[in-house]
Amino acid sequence: MDILLIPGLWLDASSWNDVLPTLQDAGHRPVPLTMPGLGLPAPESADIGITDWVDAVTSEIDRRADPVVLVAHSGGGNVAWGAVDARPDRVARVVLVDTVLPADGGSISEFPLVDGVVPFPDWETFDAPDTADLDTPTRERIVAMTASVPGRVPTDPLPLTDERRHRVPVTILSGALDDAQLRTMLREWPRYAAELDAVVEVDVIPLGSGHWPQYSMPTRLGEAIVTAVDGGT
Repeated sequence: MDILLIPGLWLDASSWNDVLPTLQDAGHRPVPLTMPGLGLPAPESADIGITDWVDAVTSEIDRRADPVVLVAHSGGGNVAWGAVDARPDRVARVVLVDTVLPADGGSISEFPLVDGVVPFPDWETFDAPDTADLDTPTRERIVAMTASVPGRVPTDPLPLTDERRHRVPVTILSGALDDAQLRTMLREWPRYAAELDAVVEVDVIPLGSGHWPQYSMPTRLGEAIVTAVDGGT
């Protein structure tokens, strides 16, 4: 199948490079994406919001005759779910990498603006479990691959209007949480819990990783994606 790979904030298509061989060896066609406006200064990216990122993914979906699988890391999960909402009959499965489904009107998160854009923050911004499996060279590699995000993207509300999205199967490749633990955590965000509960088929698979398994355990991540895709086709 065609597998569209959506990066999280600050990352581009190359963030999936180490995962691609496992997907290709399994006979799939991975297509890593870079979102609009990444790395551009504010004068060139100020008008780019979350719906533009969703549109970039739906354009890729529309280029293909057959349904696709969407794989999304972190904040890319909002983009993927927005694309499912726009094309519910063209997505065979969504695989979320250490993130959850957004609710209608939800946003990714808020990070400091610098000169009108959102640069990658300090590592101290993230919880210790998220970064525990990243050694210093890997952290340096990730930072070198990051670029600023258009200022609106992290805080733009995501509109969701088509309830057919709930019929699309979802696999959550969680860093550490199993199904029960994830749902317990979501009790603090009832609207997000309700969105997950509304989906007909949800599998939660703990990877035993931090927040960036595409760097810390790319083969294991690739194998988990293949299992999710092949199990749903």
